[in-house]
Amino acid sequence: MERGKWVAILTGVFSALLGLAYLGLVQVLEWAGGMLPPPPEALGVLGW
Repeated sequence: MERGKWVAILTGVFSALLGLAYLGLVQVLEWAGGMLPPPPEALGVLGW
């Protein structure tokens, strides 16, 4: 039972660190210029 408890704790810590790393990566990418503008089809401008 003790080993399972440590595995659960380490898994939770790893998951939290992975989530924080993802959020940090998204923030850096947004700060560096963001995404490309959407295509005209997404704005409802089809032209036909």
